[in-house]
Amino acid sequence: MQLYINTYGAYVHIKDQMFEIRVKKDGKEQKYLFSAKKLESIVLATCTALSSDAVKLAVMNNIDIVFIDWDGRPLGRVWHSKLGSTSLIRKKQLEHSLNKNGLDAVKQWLTTKVNNEIDFIKKLKKHRPAITDYLNEKIKRIDALNVSLSALEADNTSEVADVIRGLEGTAGRLFFETVSYVLPKNYQFAGRSSRPAKDPFNAFLNYAFGILYGKVEKSLILAGLDPYLGYLHRDDYNQLSFVFDFIEPYRIFAIEVVFKLFSGKKVNQNHTDKITNGYSLNKSGKELLVSAWNRFMEGDAIRYKGRNQTRNNIILADARRYANELIKKENVKPIEIQEL
Repeated sequence: MQLYINTYGAYVHIKDQMFEIRVKKDGKEQKYLFSAKKLESIVLATCTALSSDAVKLAVMNNIDIVFIDWDGRPLGRVWHSKLGSTSLIRKKQLEHSLNKNGLDAVKQWLTTKVNNEIDFIKKLKKHRPAITDYLNEKIKRIDALNVSLSALEADNTSEVADVIRGLEGTAGRLFFETVSYVLPKNYQFAGRSSRPAKDPFNAFLNYAFGILYGKVEKSLILAGLDPYLGYLHRDDYNQLSFVFDFIEPYRIFAIEVVFKLFSGKKVNQNHTDKITNGYSLNKSGKELLVSAWNRFMEGDAIRYKGRNQTRNNIILADARRYANELIKKENVKPIEIQEL
């Protein structure tokens, strides 16, 4: 279970070796108990607090504590001090960041991302026969960009990084044009926007991506990979470059969750607040999104690479699979892929 706490003034501490959450509603204090054995992570928004005993219990039970910003992006985390697996993985990751292997990985992640977007549009066609020609044209154009992306050759990623960003960016623009086009008119938007979002759809999507960033970062750490050592994204100070690289095939999870909320008309004006130059999710909007996210990510298993897995498990399994690929030619015991 992932526990999201975003109630102003909420306090997490320990009672009888369980996490107790205290919140005030309508002037009355309410208490909720959660077993440490049932929690995978605790996510805390701003204006919440926790005790040192709660931190200790989380560390002892390998529970990730994540602090998030107002738009869902992880600000920091408290975890045990053990690095994941062997340091050889991170050495190999550094080598791949400087050679063709890194480029091949980037191409694989990005073409998978674009293929996911194409598959998403194909699903839209099933119930929208009136706009089949429009959707087919978008699929054709996006697929052509993906072919160009997969055909790129160079000795390392940096040699073709600008070309990659151009192809990926154009494909993304066409995809989100399509997503907006099929939504009810009052939900349509003018392209991607972030920090701040220019519309409610992007406000929801930015927050969903923020949740996903935290999940991907944790999976990389568990697999023994360095979340800061990227292949395509720049190694700026304190930037989780490899998270931004590795996340690409899984962005469709966030997109699908948000799209279902909007296409199902679950979102209304009470879920977002207008801020300077944009929109932000408020408490009710975050609750709506997080609830839908947990159902989608932890619900029914889907068939993936020959196994039935939840979407949450898919990310960790892929991270460990990639870590094993980095050291497959070395005499190192493979990392076991365990269910979360």
